[in-house]
Amino acid sequence: MPLFGTDGVRGLANGSLTADLALSLAQATAVVLGQGRSAEARRQAGKRLTAVIARDPRVSGEFIAAAVAAGLASSGVDVLDAGVIPTPALAFLVADMDADFGVMVSASHNPAPDNGIKIFAHGGVKLPDEVEARIEAAMSGTKLQPTGAGVGRIRRFADAEDRYVVHLLQSLPHQLDGLHVVLDCAHGAAAGVSPETFRDAGARVTVIGADPDGLNINDGVGSTHLENLADAVIAHGADVGIAHDGDADRCLAVDANGKVVDGDQLMAILAASMHERGLLAEDTLVATVMSNLGLHRAMAERGITVKQTGVGDRYVLEEMNRGGYSLGGEQSGHVIMAKYATTGDGILTGLHIVAEMARQKKTMAELAGIMKIYPQIMINVRGVNREGVAGDEVIAAAVRAVETELGDTGRVLLRPSGTEPIVRVMVEAADKATATAHASKLAAVVKEQLALA
Repeated sequence: MPLFGTDGVRGLANGSLTADLALSLAQATAVVLGQGRSAEARRQAGKRLTAVIARDPRVSGEFIAAAVAAGLASSGVDVLDAGVIPTPALAFLVADMDADFGVMVSASHNPAPDNGIKIFAHGGVKLPDEVEARIEAAMSGTKLQPTGAGVGRIRRFADAEDRYVVHLLQSLPHQLDGLHVVLDCAHGAAAGVSPETFRDAGARVTVIGADPDGLNINDGVGSTHLENLADAVIAHGADVGIAHDGDADRCLAVDANGKVVDGDQLMAILAASMHERGLLAEDTLVATVMSNLGLHRAMAERGITVKQTGVGDRYVLEEMNRGGYSLGGEQSGHVIMAKYATTGDGILTGLHIVAEMARQKKTMAELAGIMKIYPQIMINVRGVNREGVAGDEVIAAAVRAVETELGDTGRVLLRPSGTEPIVRVMVEAADKATATAHASKLAAVVKEQLALA
């Protein structure tokens, strides 16, 4: 099984993800990314490679980040240790400091026992699959082993957080005009940055989930547990709630009545605003195949094209880079605003959403009403040959029949898991009962046709 998944290397800290693995991965990264153009230019100027590293507050991040720093420095790379900051802050700082690459130690929305390692290339961009494969191959090859003055230095990046906050504030088109915002920081990396930034932008802020102890990250809080945020918004009479995940690359919201506003709705709000102001490049939004049919319809009504990609913000970003598009993201709350970020940025997204409330003088519910959400039913069909779904004519005929019946009032998506014997069957329709009936019928066909012996 490949070491890298859809978002870096992830696993149980001190289980599959050990200090030895982190050190070896860092050394291999120094070898592979040290061959790039920016690295060669730095060497020709008589300078060493530079990397920025950071982590979220989970306890295992301390030893994993230390192992990463050791692996890089032992390979002759100077390390700027930014400490606990969000993943998008790390990506921004790699570009802002003209570093050769960056390494983020985080498992995002996963529970505290897990951790992960995400690598960003020069410019703060995620690595393509082929570069990740080269790094994995290099782990079993010859490492760089300079001695004496050739080894790298590890220094504290003292003003990392301040640089990021200034960047966020400078991106805003409008102050937040005293709007009352409840922030759920998921006991994660947003805790030290998001409240300060929203206050500096002019919001009145109430904070929950901002007491990280290394073990409570994402524990009943954050973007995967919105019930506490909804309760807090109602209890405080706030205008809006913003939720981050553990490394703050996601943003979801709730309106003043506690109703959830998902990533599709957030993208619709931003796309419509940018389109109106002439800032939406090619009048196009990039979204994954999982985005709701309602998003497509709302955008079509406004003359905005929706480009679809596979699931994963890296694929959204690749399409954005190919087409020069300015906005993209996922239903889960990864939203990429290309003018200001190279990856999903939950704090940036939240700031711009609340700024739209202030600019348009509308409630969150009014803004979210830009699109109707079609019921979306997902069934995971387990114990099947996931690779057979694409070529099975019986399944294809069943899908065509459902699509014909739904017409333009729904859609069907069959998606094999990348790692498990699972096929995900998703059906959208005008009502939940119809979506459920069709999804169940298709799941039964998939199970019958592809069941493992």
